[in-house]
Amino acid sequence: MPKPFSTLPFSKSALALAASMVVASAAWAQSPAAETPAKPEPAPAAKPAATPTERVTVKGTRTEDEQRRQSTAAKIIIDREELDKFGDTSLGEVMKRLPGVSTDGRPGRGGNPRMRGLGAGYTQILIDGERVQGGLSLDSISPDQIERIEIIRAPTAETGARAIGGTINIITREGFTKRLNDLKLGVGVERGQPGGFVGWTRDDQIDSFSYNVSATTWRRKGEDSSTTTTTTPEAVQVERAESTDERQGLHASARLQWRLSDTDSLMLMPMMVASKNTGSRKAGFSHQPVACDGQAPFDSSLLCSTNGDNDGDFALVRLNGQWRTTVDGWRLETRGGVSQSRSTGQSERQERYDGRSDLDVVQDQSRSTERTQQINLKGSKLLDNDHNLVMGLEAEAAQRDDSREPLLNGQPRFAGFGDNLAASTRRVALFAQDEWSLTPQWAVHGGLRWEGIRTQGEPLGDLPAVSNTSSVVTPLLHALWRPEPKSRNQVRVSLTRSYKSPTLNQLVAWPSLATRNSETSPDRAGNPALQPELATGIDLAAERYLPGGGMFSVNLFHRRITDLMRSVVSLEEVSWRDGPVYVSRPQNVGRATTQGVELEAKGRLAEWMEDAPQVDLRANLSLYVSRVDSVAGPNNRLDSQPGGTLNLGADWKVKDMPLTMGSSVSYTPGYTTRLAENQWLVQPTKRVIDAYALWSFSPTWRLRVSLSNLAPLDTGSTSQVGDEVAQTISPTAMTWRAQLEIKI
Repeated sequence: MPKPFSTLPFSKSALALAASMVVASAAWAQSPAAETPAKPEPAPAAKPAATPTERVTVKGTRTEDEQRRQSTAAKIIIDREELDKFGDTSLGEVMKRLPGVSTDGRPGRGGNPRMRGLGAGYTQILIDGERVQGGLSLDSISPDQIERIEIIRAPTAETGARAIGGTINIITREGFTKRLNDLKLGVGVERGQPGGFVGWTRDDQIDSFSYNVSATTWRRKGEDSSTTTTTTPEAVQVERAESTDERQGLHASARLQWRLSDTDSLMLMPMMVASKNTGSRKAGFSHQPVACDGQAPFDSSLLCSTNGDNDGDFALVRLNGQWRTTVDGWRLETRGGVSQSRSTGQSERQERYDGRSDLDVVQDQSRSTERTQQINLKGSKLLDNDHNLVMGLEAEAAQRDDSREPLLNGQPRFAGFGDNLAASTRRVALFAQDEWSLTPQWAVHGGLRWEGIRTQGEPLGDLPAVSNTSSVVTPLLHALWRPEPKSRNQVRVSLTRSYKSPTLNQLVAWPSLATRNSETSPDRAGNPALQPELATGIDLAAERYLPGGGMFSVNLFHRRITDLMRSVVSLEEVSWRDGPVYVSRPQNVGRATTQGVELEAKGRLAEWMEDAPQVDLRANLSLYVSRVDSVAGPNNRLDSQPGGTLNLGADWKVKDMPLTMGSSVSYTPGYTTRLAENQWLVQPTKRVIDAYALWSFSPTWRLRVSLSNLAPLDTGSTSQVGDEVAQTISPTAMTWRAQLEIKI
């Protein structure tokens, strides 16, 4: 069994320690010192928790932490100040520093966000309360277009239950608060390759009409290299590859709002994304004991080199609308939207084999379009000043059409397949929830949600049509307790049911062919018989809020998962290759559990030290343990879940100078995952160090300089199936940026 690059002593004993900390925190919350805050504030009975898509106006001493404290369901709010600090050019780069969130991208870059260390699909991503559609990547969204980010650890009936790991709700620029006309100009360099961006934000109001407009255009180049060594008992193959990539794009969004009366408002939210990329990749292979063009007899199946180019583009247009009114005490909200995305790609690769003078030419042209329509109806009413009743209906339809033309030396590469793949998804959901202030010390948030999903795919060549239907009922309960109505200490508990539905690609997908088919490099295909994963969970947390704005929290969670989906490699007779080949398909493999503890702390240094410099500190530590029942241990953890993550950060406002500096460190230890009896995957340690400095020349001119991925580490992975081991190592690099911020 392979060993990880490095490990961190995260163990089950840490969970026992964390459990004792929660119990101790609950007892500590009852201590007299915790009963009276520095400033008076209203009891929670008068203010029901805000829903994730509603705007909350912050007045007086209310801050993002205060909104978090008042919410019955656990919620972390990241405001604009946090989003701007490091001068990130994409939302994916911001995610890696958020509490309890990690990303799967290379160090120094963005990637898909993951909560609680869980892999793709376990974290629900929303934009303005709506699920992300059409292949939109968070790396294409600029932080300048975001008002705040809400991290919701346990699902609610309103936000949706497809959130076993949690929910990240991204709120775009909201209604008018003050006039803005900001311009940002930036340049950056990675491995000597330049990049740059221009961003513009405008907020204004004309009588009862207000608008927010944001636009960002960017361009960057990148270079990567990697070495992959594949070892079997009979031979060793080494692949050394170099690639270049150039990307450019535009992202624009707006929020147009009309206040029709004291109770009626209309809002339109258009969005447009366009990007283009070009790249090239060349690789050379060396083999032992047989060598390309060596003294040994040639082997016409021995791949010696590849050289290829690719380019593609992506475009998405979305228009969402929202109308709010009040009828007989009911606050009614209608939301709807349409979107269409299109992506195209072309690639050509030349392959040279041992002992052959001719080259194999592999070409692939693809085009994909996706259209979505959705409508949501919601009504809420405050009952008896202590109930906030919310009910709603959601409906969504998506149609995806793929066309593909893979060629080998000018001939179709897939036998028995057509050129077009069409699939559709229909989703309907009903929900009801009640936010109930039982007493000044107790608040309860209960809900029930039903959701049904149907996916249909048309026949693909010789393959039959696909139909997959599933429905899930999810009861949800959250409770909040404070020792005293005005106490800054509180305890939360959540009992939830959540699920993860199969993606369209997992159900219906074109086969993906590996360059060299083997157990560690199989072909990939879909499985139309997949069923959703179901998870029953409990969350328990203790929180203490400091008068100066800091806080401490300890959160324990446990999830029991049934019908776990996992890719399984097996030998199959397939129509796209001759003879049996290795194919990886997603399958439901049984039960699994995951549990962990999340610790978070932040505050000002002056709260603990007199005459301390103006330094803000923040830290969060997460420890995870998981087990897949169908796989023998050790290391039979869930895919992509490390033993833990650590984030540390500090910001320093230099006294008597217009200078602010800060840094952050994120660390994920290396770990081994046992996928099957004879299959392992090893991930190396990931560590990212970022720093920034902000100099304010005047109220209208500022310069921000940031460094990302200081002291870079190599990345990669090692996979083993039986006696075959494949290890990939790829170096990473530091990136620096300079950003000029102008208030016009």
